[in-house]
Amino acid sequence: MGQEHVLLNNVSKKFGTFQAVSQLTLSIEEGAFVTLLGPSGCGKTTTLRMLAGFYDPDEGDISFHGALQQGIPPDKRETAIVFQEYALFPHMNVFGNVSYGLRIRRLGKEEIQRRVDEVLDQVGLRGLHGRFPYELSGGQQQRVALARSLIMKPRILLMDEPLSNLDAKLRISVRREIKQLQSQLQITTIYVTHDQEEALSLSDKIAVMNEGRLIQVGSAQELYARPINPWVANFVGTANLIEGEIGEQTERGTMVRINGKELLVEKTFMEGQLRSKSSNTPMLFMIRPEWVLIGPAVPSLPGADLTLIGSVLSRAFLGSFVRYWARVEGIASDLVIDDYQSRIHGILSGEIAIGMKQSDLYVFPSTEGEKAKINHPSMVI
Repeated sequence: MGQEHVLLNNVSKKFGTFQAVSQLTLSIEEGAFVTLLGPSGCGKTTTLRMLAGFYDPDEGDISFHGALQQGIPPDKRETAIVFQEYALFPHMNVFGNVSYGLRIRRLGKEEIQRRVDEVLDQVGLRGLHGRFPYELSGGQQQRVALARSLIMKPRILLMDEPLSNLDAKLRISVRREIKQLQSQLQITTIYVTHDQEEALSLSDKIAVMNEGRLIQVGSAQELYARPINPWVANFVGTANLIEGEIGEQTERGTMVRINGKELLVEKTFMEGQLRSKSSNTPMLFMIRPEWVLIGPAVPSLPGADLTLIGSVLSRAFLGSFVRYWARVEGIASDLVIDDYQSRIHGILSGEIAIGMKQSDLYVFPSTEGEKAKINHPSMVI
């Protein structure tokens, strides 16, 4: 990795009056696994189809290794695409489906056989040359579609929600295989999904989109721990958003007030954000459910910098943890808490203590809140 491979420069696309993609600028390094993540209708599939050559941008341009792609048809680009529906030919067996592109290019029989054998080995389908699509499981059909793309030796692999038709357990195993194969081949891969867990588990970098715009780019860890605004925080995982305000600035750090209690935020990344604001400025803090401490109702939880008393509204046992929904008087939204220590203090009900460490509270760098539209031209991934 390191060399720029794909560049979308100020790309926009409209369908009638609908703005599908708006002024999207994104640079992708060679060999990267990048996911376009966002809700339905956010523009991610339109972006993928512009990369494939099915649509040309209305504005801006797309280049691969510096070569502009405007007007170049899909079959002349260095891309291959795996569709959501696989698009396998039902009357052709695995060999026929996988070799189709090579036969169109009129390669010799021996070369076709060698390359089919090689790619079927890569995707774990050795010996299934004669099977027809109806004789294959969903996971095997998905691998045939992947093999059909890989056999063309593209420099850029495009994948449009390829796992959405698989059941939950199979999705987990197949996405692991896709990641292992991509790492082995070092092929630049651009993957589209609305599934946050899929994006977090697969990607080197994730580009979060909403309403046709690029909102934030970063690694899975960056997006989860430091989302640019509340919308990203809620879309990438589950987030507790708690209103507070800035208090006194001291040499040790900044005081913040949450639900009438004061907490010292020492000189950290977040404290730097707080110092730029004046006292009594309302702020919105985020804390992830698994970062919240929980226990029987006591004035101060061990290890917590701030303890609040709340009441359990409901709970769900989810195997490795118990998820609680709790209400704290004075906090507008109910809190979600994931308790991985339930074996220590049992399943809680009624009044509980809810604790937070100052290092786990996060304040957003964007002041525009949920409506923030971030589209920075230097987003390189």
